[in-house]
Amino acid sequence: MTEAKDRTDEATGVLVRPAPAQLPAVELLKAIPEEDIWLQGQRSPHTRRAYKEDVLHFMRSLGVTTRDELRMVERAAVIAWIRQMEEKNEKPRTIRRRLSALSSLYTHLVAHRVAEKNPVREIKRPRVNRKRGVTAAFNDKQARKILDAPSAETVEGLRDRAILSVLLQAGPRRAEVASMKVKDFYQNMGYFSIRFVRKGGEDHSLALNPQTAQRIEQYLAKSKHGSDIEGPLFRAVKKSWKNADERRHLHPDLIDRIVRKYVEKALGIDHGFSAHSCRATFATTSLTNGSSLEDVQEALGHADATTTKLYDKRGFNPEKSAAFNANY
Repeated sequence: MTEAKDRTDEATGVLVRPAPAQLPAVELLKAIPEEDIWLQGQRSPHTRRAYKEDVLHFMRSLGVTTRDELRMVERAAVIAWIRQMEEKNEKPRTIRRRLSALSSLYTHLVAHRVAEKNPVREIKRPRVNRKRGVTAAFNDKQARKILDAPSAETVEGLRDRAILSVLLQAGPRRAEVASMKVKDFYQNMGYFSIRFVRKGGEDHSLALNPQTAQRIEQYLAKSKHGSDIEGPLFRAVKKSWKNADERRHLHPDLIDRIVRKYVEKALGIDHGFSAHSCRATFATTSLTNGSSLEDVQEALGHADATTTKLYDKRGFNPEKSAAFNANY
């Protein structure tokens, strides 16, 4: 490739320097580190964020600052990381998740010959309860109180009523709710449905409970953005930020805060519940009222029915607990 030289513009007499030569696309691709390719290979934005934070946690904990250092990590370093997390009383599920993220990275690096081995492969993971999930759920009366807690008169209240109804009566994840657009609320064969992208990047649609559909309609009628089909379905209503984009999607963390807010308002409980509690409540209530495990598994987007069973709280009978008979 011939390098361009400086020249003087004849009309103005100004010295003109050529733009730097562009590398061919193939060469640019070769320069992308495998760590970045691994991360972008995760389909779900939620998974990418979580994996990135987990790997960064490992690097910060052990003082790893470069890619070369990361690629040369030994098994002893991973064990030291586990010990640090245990000393800080991290939950076994959190440790397992972080180890899974790190192992996924090293599996990719080894497969593409930029690391010699996966230092996580032979390390034992903390044991967790695979028979019963740890996510707290609501009973029917609690769910009803939460659904009716937001105001039915304001835009914010109607938005929150619709969000709570989608969570409790359709079961999506908070990030899936946050990413919904107006056009994702639609009619299919005479039934109102909701469309969203599941964790993993799979498109999914679900026929809605009539109450949920009614609440979304009431919210759109009040907010007056029902014709903005490419815009966010659920959006901010407070204008406390100058030049804020009113068409921005809500952050998933805000969906979580909305749930916590109305749990405290309706039930007087200020901790222990989250947006994920609505997902567990949806699964349990649907199964209790006659839905098959396969149908609930499909609605939740679980690849394995074993995962769906973790959300099923029907076997939780506190009155049969041995602790109830430990009277003194």
